[in-house]
This record gives sequence, structure tokens and C-alpha cells, in this order.
Amino acid sequence: MKKDQPQRQGVVYSTNSDFSYHTNAPAEATTLPPQQQQLRVQLDKKQRGGKQVTLITGFVGRDEDLQTLGKLLKTK
Repeated sequence: MKKDQPQRQGVVYSTNSDFSYHTNAPAEATTLPPQQQQLRVQLDKKQRGGKQVTLITGFVGRDEDLQTLGKLLKTK
């Protein structure tokens, strides 16, 4: 299904003018404390034109916290 179309969840047509589709949006994850994070750091150069990049996976938290962590790691 296209991303810009709502998931209709079995409803084809409704005559109710106030009807709205109920979507189950994933709840935003709360950021775990640093002691509970299990981050994995790996060096990768596949499909990158021979250039090496450092991948950090396993972060559990909000996007803003991930961007802050990325900025912190890039400056060190």
C-alpha cells in the first residue's frame, strides 16, 4: 500500500460524515539510560564506493536524542 494513503483496515465505504480511520501509530520510544543501551559499533565499506563509515546500531530512544548523540560522537 502507498504510504500517503490511509490504511483502511477493512472499511471500504462509510456514509457517516464524521467517520475517521483509527490508525495504530507506534508510540514514541523513550530513551533508555546510557547504562542500559547496547550499542554496536562496526566499520563498514560495503556499497559505499570503497569509503569506510562507522555504523552505530542498537540505539533505543527518540530521534532528537539520536541526533544529539551523533553530534557528540562526531566531535570527539
